[in-house]
Amino acid sequence: MSEVEEVDTLILGSGQGGKLLAWHLGRTGKKVAVVERRWVGGSCPAVACLPSKNELWSAKVAHTVRNAAKFGTETGAVKTNVDLVRKRKRDMVDREIALHLNLYKESGAELIMGSGQFIAPKTIEVSLNDGSTRVLKGEEVVINVGSHALIPDVPGLSEARPLTHIEALELDYAPEHLIILGGGYVGIEMAQTYRRFGSRVTIIEPAHQLMGREDADIAEEMRRILAAEQIEILLGAEPTVVQGLSGDKVAVEIRTSEGVRKIEGSDLLVATGRVPNTAGIGLDLTGVETTDRGFIRVDERLQTSVPGIWAIGECAGSPQFTHVSVDDFRIVRDNMAGGNRRTSDRLIPHVMFTDPPLARVGIDEGEARRQGVAVRVAKLPMSNVLRTNATDETDGFMKIAVGAQDDRILGFSMIGAEAGEVMTAVQTAMLAALPYPRLRDAVIAHLTYAEGLGPLLGQIPAIAASH
Repeated sequence: MSEVEEVDTLILGSGQGGKLLAWHLGRTGKKVAVVERRWVGGSCPAVACLPSKNELWSAKVAHTVRNAAKFGTETGAVKTNVDLVRKRKRDMVDREIALHLNLYKESGAELIMGSGQFIAPKTIEVSLNDGSTRVLKGEEVVINVGSHALIPDVPGLSEARPLTHIEALELDYAPEHLIILGGGYVGIEMAQTYRRFGSRVTIIEPAHQLMGREDADIAEEMRRILAAEQIEILLGAEPTVVQGLSGDKVAVEIRTSEGVRKIEGSDLLVATGRVPNTAGIGLDLTGVETTDRGFIRVDERLQTSVPGIWAIGECAGSPQFTHVSVDDFRIVRDNMAGGNRRTSDRLIPHVMFTDPPLARVGIDEGEARRQGVAVRVAKLPMSNVLRTNATDETDGFMKIAVGAQDDRILGFSMIGAEAGEVMTAVQTAMLAALPYPRLRDAVIAHLTYAEGLGPLLGQIPAIAASH
């Protein structure tokens, strides 16, 4: 076995939280090593967040150009060169890699490219990408291995070699007919992207609405928006068997309340959830406990069952958003320094970057009902927001929930242009515990999308008289 190299902090995985922690600790003079098997900087800049939003923007440009005539700009035939879309994305990824490598150099943290596996509680053997081996031991260890796409156990599915989001973002062509298994965020974003690139698209979702965690009216509005772009959406459709090969000819047999049906296409994308990358990394030799789904069991301080071993991000069961991993970094950073920062008191927003986007923070009507929280709700169509009269972005609505017996803002949802930016204004008010009338009566700049918050909040029902 190779000689054991000792470091202050050993981080397995270079995703968002882990790399930020590495750079921070490196700048304080700590000896830090980060083991990464494939992507410099983790999945977000390489194969997930940034690349997907890069291609979503290319799709938005294609859609805008195709519909330019209604805004007074006349164009000829419009065609998307997906190879150039991919090149633009790859150029961005290359810039991100260079930025990350520079930050490692500047901070003094060492990036080690190879596959790491625990051989003792705080010791990792690394099979380097160049074929050699190193063994490292950390005084403190951080597990930051992320997750990967789940491939459901449907007969013939694995053999069909389906795309995940990773391969879908590497296509140099628009599929003739893209079949997507899963009506969640990833599936919907990819559906709209490739529809706008010129593909025929079918979404197959076993549940009876898209985006099962969202309120029914939110899901229905998104279904309507996608259907208006001729995206076929099959709800209550359970895949039973897959035949053929993605990229050539593929068929998915589905069972619905109306019987069995076969959907034939050229390419197949699976977007049905995520699985933590915790199998096969030697966790059984560490004493670190996992859940029955394979996520690392952590407390509210992100400490595992073994003192001195921490876990960050999706592998620790944190919500699957990069911004949550950033906050995981802050929690572990402060707790390593003797603090007592916790995950239980954070307000987590999320955005689906469709056009228009969906944004939500706090609880919605469905969650309030399940939790037994009484709320007052108001809703405002985006067509009532004056800005949309100028831009024709009238799809969607804003929706807000406040306490039934007080003026606390408990949650906000929006499908509409710049939904993420408007949501952040509401999130700020929530963090400041601002009573909703303060936001309702604020002087908000005209002509902005956020201006709709005034009339939205003006519709909050009065507090019901107690008896």
